Amino acid sequence: MKKGMIWTILGVIIAIVIAWIVVDIALKAVFLVGKLILVAIVALIVFFVLRSLFARRDA
Repeated sequence: MKKGMIWTILGVIIAIVIAWIVVDIALKAVFLVGKLILVAIVALIVFFVLRSLFARRDA
């Protein structure tokens, strides 16, 4: 094997590892944002349900 070919193979392996890590972090960030949006929607629904329940008791 030539020295250049070894460096090429190592470069490809390192590129794959770095890409794997970057994609993993990006997907975790996307899922975190999605989860936060879902939690905010559910919290708003629960807030309005509770508000309407307490408003009926006061009236």
